[in-house]
Formats: sequence, structure tokens, C-alpha cells
Amino acid sequence: MNDPFGEAISDYYNNGKAPALKVKSNYTRGEQIATSYLFRKEKDMPVLERVALNKCKGKVLDVGAAAGCHSIILQKNGFDITALEKSKKAVEVMQKRGIGNAVCDDIYSYSGKKYDTILLLMNGAGIGETIKGIEKLLNHLKNLLTENGQILMDSSDIKYLFHEKDGSFWVDLANKSYYGEMDYEVRYKKSVSNFKWLFIDFEKLQLIAAKCGLRCKLIQNGEHYDYLARLSLK
Repeated sequence: MNDPFGEAISDYYNNGKAPALKVKSNYTRGEQIATSYLFRKEKDMPVLERVALNKCKGKVLDVGAAAGCHSIILQKNGFDITALEKSKKAVEVMQKRGIGNAVCDDIYSYSGKKYDTILLLMNGAGIGETIKGIEKLLNHLKNLLTENGQILMDSSDIKYLFHEKDGSFWVDLANKSYYGEMDYEVRYKKSVSNFKWLFIDFEKLQLIAAKCGLRCKLIQNGEHYDYLARLSLK
């Protein structure tokens, strides 16, 4: 299995340094993710992430935990935290970093437990992959919530990518899918992963959440078309 994120995380933990992950999508080229960013401290996190951590309550599930930067903070603050990550190498690193309950599994295979907070950060909505996929994801996550539980999820409205100088915006009319559905390729050394990733505007997320029987509230807007949302059972 190609696992560029897991390999980068493992290299950084074991060697104290690692090359950046190279990223391209159907809209962008030449982007990179510094591997060190996956190990960031709370003071280095974007405002929305810090707000989300401060709003966590009770038993917490950190979905797509990567190297565990959010889980470590919550654990130090006394939370009962489960760090869920499908990369085996990333989970091994989290365990070595002292996270007591780091679980290697896919979110759709994970069930049977209930949480007061489900955390999906670093554009956590992207895990849904598509508009149909985010509906599937929310329907699954609501079954993992306690009666008064919450889902804290961030995303971005990437409509700005299509803005023209005259104030109008374009989208690929030949592509009938939602403009926030993106195809990604991530490379680390010889490891390559191709996957879909979703960026969803808040109004669209709110509509889909309602369809899934969830309330969706805007918690805070970020600095660049991003936002943090709270979803809860109706």
C-alpha cells in the first residue's frame, strides 16, 4: 500500500527531519506540505483548530489523526481521546509519542462506540470525498454520537479559485459535479497516493446535514474562505 503521509510521518519522527510532501490536484500544481507541519504545536495551529480544541467536550474521537498533534493536546488536557487513523505507520508513531488509544482503522469500518465530540480537522470534511460521500460520512458519524454529542468539522469554500478580475467567476461547465470535489495526488519519495477530497461551502454542508437529521451551526470563519462548523443531533 502506498502511504506517503505515513512514510513522511515515520521518517520525521525517527530522523527529526523529512522532505516535504508534494501535492497536485486538478486545480493546482507545485504545492507542498512540510512534514514538520504534521507535528505542529498548539501555538502554531490556525485559529480554527485552536477554537475547535477549546470546544471539545467529553469522550473525543479524532478522525484522520495523522501524527496526532490534536490528540496529544487533548490527552494532556485530560480528555478521553481516541486517535483514529488508517495509516499503520502513522498509528505506530502516535503510539510512540504516547497517545494511549491510537487505532488503525478506516472511519467507515469503525463503529460500536459513542463519543461526545467527533473531531475532523485540516479540512476534515474532505474525508467525505464528494457531495454524495459527505452525506454518507455524516450518516455514519451521527451513529457514533452520544445524545448530546457534537461533530466539529472544518472546510473551505474554494469558489475563490474561479474568480475573474471583473468580479465574475467561472466553473468547468463540462464537469457537472460540485466545484469543490477535487482529485489529488500526493507524493513522498517513491510513494504515491491518488484520492478524492472535498471542499464544501457552509450553506451546502448545512443543507446536507439537515438531510441527515443533523443541526449545523457556523462556529467561526477563518482567514481565507475557511470555517469551523458544529453538527449535532436534532
